[in-house]
Amino acid sequence: MPQQPLAQVPSDAVWNWQEEGACRTYDPLLFFHPQNERGSARAKRDHQAKMICAGCQVRLECADYAIRAREPFGVWGGLTEEERDRVYARLNSRHHPRERGSGLRAAGREINEAISPRALGITA
Repeated sequence: MPQQPLAQVPSDAVWNWQEEGACRTYDPLLFFHPQNERGSARAKRDHQAKMICAGCQVRLECADYAIRAREPFGVWGGLTEEERDRVYARLNSRHHPRERGSGLRAAGREINEAISPRALGITA
């Protein structure tokens, strides 16, 4: 997997939230798709990752970081690559959110929808 260019890492990035991530006790491959994975296999793996994210106490910090850093790979804060790509496409690239919390403000609707009962297939 290619490493993210440092130019995209927000200057105020902190990493201590990662120590509390629910994902730390799972195989990282659950959150990052293998090359050429498509269709139902990818959807199933993404769903499993999102279920873990849904119960994570640092999900919002993770999602905020991923949006601000324009994280290109994996499931972060419950958002898949495709979900983040849709957020990036609607944001003005010259005014992309960079300060802590600005990713949440810019993509709050998508962040909440990503792990909603409807998105996870959970019915009441």
